[in-house]
Amino acid sequence: MRNYNRLITNALILCVIALSILPVGCKQRKADKPRIALIMKSLANEFFKTMEQGARSHHKEHVAEYDLVAVGIKNEQDVARQINLVELMVAQGVDAIVIAPADSKALVPVCKRAMKAGTIVVNIDNKFDAAVLADQGAKIPFVGPDNRKGARLAGEYLATRLTEADKVAIIEGAPNAFNGIQRKLGFEDAMKTAGINIVSSQSGYWEMAKANQCVSAIVTEYSDLKAVLCANDSMALGAIAAIKAAGKSDDILVIGFDNISAVQRLLKEGKILCTVDQHADKLALYGIEYALEMLKGKGTPSDRETPVELITVETLK
Repeated sequence: MRNYNRLITNALILCVIALSILPVGCKQRKADKPRIALIMKSLANEFFKTMEQGARSHHKEHVAEYDLVAVGIKNEQDVARQINLVELMVAQGVDAIVIAPADSKALVPVCKRAMKAGTIVVNIDNKFDAAVLADQGAKIPFVGPDNRKGARLAGEYLATRLTEADKVAIIEGAPNAFNGIQRKLGFEDAMKTAGINIVSSQSGYWEMAKANQCVSAIVTEYSDLKAVLCANDSMALGAIAAIKAAGKSDDILVIGFDNISAVQRLLKEGKILCTVDQHADKLALYGIEYALEMLKGKGTPSDRETPVELITVETLK
C-alpha cells in the first residue's frame, strides 16, 4: 500500500511539473464555462472605460454563462502591448477574444495565430483592414458601427450652421485606424456636399493634448476658421481648449464623436455643437454575445452593423 501511495504521489508531482512548463503558446485545459477576453484600447479614454463598464454589467447578469477578463492599454498607440495581451490571453487558455484593435493592420497576424490555436476572435470598434485579412487568409467578423455614416451625420448637422465656402478643419484619428479613416471620409462627404472649404486635415492620434496642439496652430494660421470636426470626443475637448485659449469660443464650432459624459456637459453649455453615439456601453457586449454564439457553433462568421446616433442638445437624454 505504501508503494502504491508513493506511486500516486509521484504521478501527481509529475503532472504539476508538466503543467508548469507548458510552452507559452499552448492553451490550458478548458473550464466548465467559456472564458472570454475583452481587449480594449486606451483605458485613459472615457469611451473605453464605458465599454468596460458595459461588459462587466453584462457579465454580472450572465455570470453562469461565461467568465470575463477585461484588459486594455495605457495609450492609443501602444500597439506592441496590445499584441502582447492577445498572446497572453491565448496562453491563459481563453476560449474567445473580443478585441478593439489599436491598429487595423498590425493586430491581424497575432489574431490569426490566436485562431490557429483554437481561440475564437471577434473584432469590435475599429475594423481590421480588409486587404491584410485577405493576405493573411483570416476571416474575422466585425461587430460595430458604420463610422463613415456616423461622421457624415455630424458633418451634415454642422453644415446647417455654416454657409458655402466657409473654412473648416478636420482633426483625424490615428492614420493606421480604419475607424479614424472612415470618420474622416464621412466628414469630407458632408463638407463637399455642402460646398464647405476644408483648409486643413491633421491627425490628433485620438489624444486630447495632440489635438490641442494641432488646433492651436490651425486657428493661428486661419483667422477666419468657422469649425473643427474631430474624429473623437477626446480630441474635441483638446480643440475646445485651444479655441478658448485663442479667444475664439464664440466664432468656431466644434463637433466630436463618441458621446462621452464630458462632452454631454459641454453640449448643454453650448460649447460643442454635436457628437455621435456609437453606444460604447453596448459595443463590447454585442461582441461578447456574438462570441458566445460562435462558441455554440451557431452560423458562420459574418459582420454585424451596430447603431450610430447623432447627439445634439435637443436629443441629449
